[in-house]
Amino acid sequence: MYLRFVVADIDEDSQRALGVFYAVSSLQAQQRLLSHEEEQIDSIRQWFNQHLDEPTRFTASKPPYYSKKNKAISWFKHTAHEHLARIRELVVILEHHGISVRMLKANHVGYVVYQDEFQIVAEPFADTGC
Repeated sequence: MYLRFVVADIDEDSQRALGVFYAVSSLQAQQRLLSHEEEQIDSIRQWFNQHLDEPTRFTASKPPYYSKKNKAISWFKHTAHEHLARIRELVVILEHHGISVRMLKANHVGYVVYQDEFQIVAEPFADTGC
């Protein structure tokens, strides 16, 4: 099973709900966070930079990838317990600021373009509501 935490905003390329990292960045850009929240977010981002590889692809299209829309979205594997715990810390901050976060669950997320031990990146199937 795969898990994704999303907000109401929609990504232009994938036409799917955006994730919590986007929402947190948006709050930071609006300077709406308290100083201790900024510190907590920075700490969480540093942890992810050290413990989660950056996906190498976000499209099922053939090379050159840079000229294609990035339609793929990222999901955590249900076994990524520590990663999910850190995401939930970001969810608490977002909800404290009135931003609703939904947790999506799926067994089939689309055409897989990248995966590692903790995450999967896939272009959603046309009939997938996620």
